[in-house]
Amino acid sequence: MTTFVDRVELHVAAGNGGHGCASVHREKFKPLGGPDGGNGGRGGDVILTVDQSVTTLLDYHHSPHRKATNGKPGEGGNRSGKEGEDLVLPVPDGTVVLDKAGNVLADLVGHGTSFIAAQGGRGGLGNAALASARRKAPGFALLGEPGDLQDIVLELKTVADVALVGYPSAGKSSLISVLSAAKPKIADYPFTTLVPNLGVVTAGSTVYTIADVPGLIPGASQGKGLGLEFLRHVERCSVLVHVLDTATLESDRDPVSDLDIIEEELRQYGGLDNRPRIVVLNKVDVPDGKDLAEMVRPDLEARGYRVFEVSAVAHIGLRELSFALGELVATARAAKPKEEATRIVIRPKAVDDAGFTVVREDVGGEPLFRVRGEKPERWVRQTDFNNDEAVGYLADRLGRLGVEQELMKAGARAGDGVAIGPEENAVVFDWEPTVMAGAEMLGRRGEDHRFDAPRPAAQRRRDKEAERDESLREYDEFNPFE
Repeated sequence: MTTFVDRVELHVAAGNGGHGCASVHREKFKPLGGPDGGNGGRGGDVILTVDQSVTTLLDYHHSPHRKATNGKPGEGGNRSGKEGEDLVLPVPDGTVVLDKAGNVLADLVGHGTSFIAAQGGRGGLGNAALASARRKAPGFALLGEPGDLQDIVLELKTVADVALVGYPSAGKSSLISVLSAAKPKIADYPFTTLVPNLGVVTAGSTVYTIADVPGLIPGASQGKGLGLEFLRHVERCSVLVHVLDTATLESDRDPVSDLDIIEEELRQYGGLDNRPRIVVLNKVDVPDGKDLAEMVRPDLEARGYRVFEVSAVAHIGLRELSFALGELVATARAAKPKEEATRIVIRPKAVDDAGFTVVREDVGGEPLFRVRGEKPERWVRQTDFNNDEAVGYLADRLGRLGVEQELMKAGARAGDGVAIGPEENAVVFDWEPTVMAGAEMLGRRGEDHRFDAPRPAAQRRRDKEAERDESLREYDEFNPFE
């Protein structure tokens, strides 16, 4: 059964925003007390957060579909809907987030580092929030926006200071088991190690982590064996250790040729040329291994490598190797630039930036004017097209934004098609310049003449006063005693 996964495809869906509520306050003797519809709640986000207790992406391999909760709709009495709960997904330290095209979206290193993988939708405004001096009783509310849908790829790159690389069965797992408290699987057949193993080593005052990377073979950088799947775990390591087998039983192999082959695979993989290297000649407890190590050591040192003869089984040369690695790790840490506080970058919008674009397209020989922009597209998503008053409100907003003027500049004429949004999800309509878009029976768009009507009791009082004034006027005109 698979217990370690370092690459998964994850399908995340943020929560949808709740719809706003269109409601009018009503009570005895006050049937039209004004709008009191509440706003919809925001949809929950999907957030990836580094958790040190998580070491694999196995959970997402078995359950790749994750969704946050939706926001609740608003209610009457100015009651806003409940916001959706964020979905926090723990990931291992060193997880890289990529899109489907392979572009890096985030590199999550360090406990608590987080990334919003999918943004929750905004909640729609209720009619109480849409009321104004000119629109006293809106008969509509805005819809909640849908949450983001994202297909992302998670790749785990082990965060370690030292990486042990070499051929299968070179003794890497045995070496990490005696240098640290790690207990990897050890056997006498190739590809025993199928997953990277991590161990913590203490060398004097320096504490560092060491990773045992599964065995590499020729062609590993092109996907042969297990190399391509696990070479990514070498990228973050500060020091590379070539573990060479001096007691191999294969006649066509020797430590120098093994080193050259592994170095060529690292070079083809790329990005590892500047890492310091140490060569470990392992299994010198075997007589033939000791002789071969003494034979190839001068050649390796002539190339500039520091060479250590060790035996994981007999515990030979381990202390010297451990302290040498500690020195290199301490040097690499000291050479790293100090982390600076995150700078807040403010990018103000240009004065002449309208926030949208109008592009003319030809569809079937007919002109189509496509409007793209964050505001127009968001307003379209929030509009209930079954409500004429809401459509009119959208037309007003687009008019104030200057969309109509830009359509005229682009050559649009009455009756031409206008599309707002991307091609796969656009709202298309025939353009009619400066035409009211519904709710004309209610007076000015967005207003309700019933709200301005007097209350019945007050109207009856005014009617009685008018009748009395009329009677007095008639009495004055026909008084025979004057």
